[in-house]
Amino acid sequence: QVQLVETGGGLVQPGASLRLSCAASGFAIRTYAMSWYRQAPGKEREMVASTRWTGSTSYADSVKGRFTIFADSYKGTVDLQMNSLKPEDTAMYYCRAQKALTDSWGQGTQVTVSS
Repeated sequence: QVQLVETGGGLVQPGASLRLSCAASGFAIRTYAMSWYRQAPGKEREMVASTRWTGSTSYADSVKGRFTIFADSYKGTVDLQMNSLKPEDTAMYYCRAQKALTDSWGQGTQVTVSS
């Protein structure tokens, strides 16, 4: 059974860094498309960063140059390193695993950027 657990969220000041981690179990992440999404209050959920088994990555324009996604197939984790955080990065962050008909989400971790 595919299971995703996100950790690492918290309250930080603008300009700070934070690293989120998604622990995957029940499957091999190297064969899945792994992504981080976020959803702010009153807004639609949006893709932040994604990585595929080929090693290719993609990012939302709003986070390019500030966020980096890392997949460690041995540990079964997908991390999101977030630098130069802005108040507009405040949201619930979710991990997503996709492959064929499988589409699984974690419960999310809250990130709040405020002074």
